[in-house]
Amino acid sequence: MKLVIQKVSKADVTVNNEVVGKINKGFVVLLGISNFDTEEKADYLIKKLYNLRVFEDENKKMNLSLKDVAGELLIISQFTLFADCSRGNRPSFTDAGKPEVAKNLYEYFIQECKKLGLKVETGIFGEHMQVSLINDGPVTILIEK
Repeated sequence: MKLVIQKVSKADVTVNNEVVGKINKGFVVLLGISNFDTEEKADYLIKKLYNLRVFEDENKKMNLSLKDVAGELLIISQFTLFADCSRGNRPSFTDAGKPEVAKNLYEYFIQECKKLGLKVETGIFGEHMQVSLINDGPVTILIEK
């Protein structure tokens, strides 16, 4: 499982010219799932995400977490995080989770984040999406398990 986390001041995701998810201060999370991922891996990454200290405190130090700033999440399924570009110029996605496996873990990830009391918005699994964001910092972090 891979997360690309972008600290944002605002973001939204559009499907078929309709905004389906929108947040203010928080994280856009691009979530990549493989066939070998589990709920235990998701739990580990959710804990990391929730406690990741990249928001500035009163001294302008990256010392506050999502929970400290009442941040919001926009979670987007992103199978292309498992692209293998080692041979040729066309990526292979054989390491990406099969849709039935990935969708269940994607929904699990979302529900567990909501249980933490966070505002959680999402894209639509398997759909073509346009994501707009203002990356604050910029801060972009990759975490995998």
